[in-house]
Amino acid sequence: MNTRLKQLMKELGEAINGSLSESEQIARVISKIKEEGFDVFLVLEATVGFNRHDEEAVDAPPELVGTRKKNGEPEFSINAHDVRFLKSLRISVDDAS
Repeated sequence: MNTRLKQLMKELGEAINGSLSESEQIARVISKIKEEGFDVFLVLEATVGFNRHDEEAVDAPPELVGTRKKNGEPEFSINAHDVRFLKSLRISVDDAS
């Protein structure tokens, strides 16, 4: 991973953290929980993926997800990025179809 991308990832993490820590709504709810006599531990996990743009992909028209074949059956396709995302959610994908 190049240095510039690492720096941008760090900035993204800091921006997300800053947004959460400055949120008045989050602070209010945490305060209410503490008033009820509980300690609050907030741990969030974010999965961020990066793909380098391919020239071919930029020129290709976007594919509509909701298109149907002539027989009325919905068309379903899944790519490697989808599989990685689903695995990160602990969802397995069977190749049988």
